[in-house]
Amino acid sequence: MASARPKSSIDLQYCVIKAPFGCLGIETQMVDGSLMISRIDYLPASKALLKPQNQLAQEAAKQCQAYFQNPHHHFDLPLKPSGTKHQSQVWKSVLEIPVGKTITYGEIAQKIKSGARAVGTACGANPYPLVTPCHRVVSAQGLGGFMKEDAPGFYRQIKIWLLKHEGVI
Repeated sequence: MASARPKSSIDLQYCVIKAPFGCLGIETQMVDGSLMISRIDYLPASKALLKPQNQLAQEAAKQCQAYFQNPHHHFDLPLKPSGTKHQSQVWKSVLEIPVGKTITYGEIAQKIKSGARAVGTACGANPYPLVTPCHRVVSAQGLGGFMKEDAPGFYRQIKIWLLKHEGVI
């Protein structure tokens, strides 16, 4: 009987880079022999920076900085598969929203035959914000929430920054 190999620091690494709205945390993980992005976090500006330690984290940081310079930058990063079938449908729909445009939770719900709240929940569970741009999904009555119901808090301010950066507001 083979035992599971313990995770090493090479398998899972986390870095924190500066962003115009605070910081970004980027986690990379070895998945079936391939290094992938396993999580991206929005963090406050007070978070201590941690230099990217592997090539993928360095590339992710480079692509994030390219997006901060040009909102039309297209991300090309290997993302660890995650989420339920429903979440994956929502995130796939989100990836189709062009820069500078928004769509409502209800419009995505109608497209994938779901409910607006379920779409909002899936957007809130998105492990790859910025790369999978759930900030482009808004409420029928306005901006809507973002990631967590902390309005008008930290995540909502990031959504506003991102939409302004993309020329939406």
